[in-house]
Amino acid sequence: MATPRSEEEASPQVERLWPGRLRWRLRGAWQWPAFLVPTVVDGALLKLLPPYVDGPGGLLPGILLAGFANLLLVAVGGPLVGRFLLRRRRPDLPKPIADDYAGTALMCGLLVFLVLAGLAHRPAVAAGDRDRRAVFAAVHDFVRVHAPGYAGVLSAGDALRLDEHYYRACLPSGDVRRALCVFVDTSAQPARVREDTDRTPNRDWRRFP
Repeated sequence: MATPRSEEEASPQVERLWPGRLRWRLRGAWQWPAFLVPTVVDGALLKLLPPYVDGPGGLLPGILLAGFANLLLVAVGGPLVGRFLLRRRRPDLPKPIADDYAGTALMCGLLVFLVLAGLAHRPAVAAGDRDRRAVFAAVHDFVRVHAPGYAGVLSAGDALRLDEHYYRACLPSGDVRRALCVFVDTSAQPARVREDTDRTPNRDWRRFP
């Protein structure tokens, strides 16, 4: 009858198991450190190199948006890719490690995608910046000729994009419910300006169809 192995006999096997487990844990410990770094970088990219219109509107909104996207990739994409791609090719990979690898790879893929999309959208952003400069130059010329009393508030003006190369620009007046507003068509050279008889500021005018 076999006698139970003593603690001395079992300990070498236990000691051999620990380095293997530690190695797996270290190799699979990239996901959460990688979550923090790409999230901040993604947020900065969304602000500095937006892939759509003007981006989320700042660094903090960009980080929040990137954090939500990366969390979705880790929670949903990682387990799916880890199960159906990595573990089919590497059956020896433990599930948590495969999920970790997949989630990290997906987050890195998102970062690369944002860089490429931002670069592709850069010409549109540059064109939008040129349009806005043309809008405020046209408003400046309009005020100088037709409404010199608004010259002191030119720096407080805002512009609402209505269509490609077509904007509604407003300058504040003493009454917060009224403003001097003009429509500016930047497709013409020089830009065409037409005064809007509606004195509603852009912040309130947006609510109307």
